Amino acid sequence: MVHLSTWVNPALGLDRFFENMSFNYNTGYPHHNIVKVDDLHYKVELALAGFDKKDLSVKLEDGRLTIEGKQEDKEVEYVHHGISTRKFLKSFRLVDTIEIEDAEFTNGILSIKLSNNLPEEKKAQNIKIK
Repeated sequence: MVHLSTWVNPALGLDRFFENMSFNYNTGYPHHNIVKVDDLHYKVELALAGFDKKDLSVKLEDGRLTIEGKQEDKEVEYVHHGISTRKFLKSFRLVDTIEIEDAEFTNGILSIKLSNNLPEEKKAQNIKIK
């Protein structure tokens, strides 16, 4: 199991939102993106070709976003089976100020919209110099 308690990729320009976001998953499957929409909104995107909405579960519990996917066995004889549809569990620890806006599954991409709702006292302040 890979556990990154602090994950920041400075090449992507991600900010403090991700300093406390940790990832816990067994493999890199399925591949995912984290997209910064603006300073307060983000999306987690998972590439899930071959899955259907009914095969997926998205949960938020105790500050952990968990995405699970599993399909029932199909009676199919493949000549070549290159599209992986194996069972997976991917989990993201979210900071306290993050809320899930919604989840959408379109064209094989699961998008989970996140909003960073900082209280006024935690927002950046400009200090007037006297």
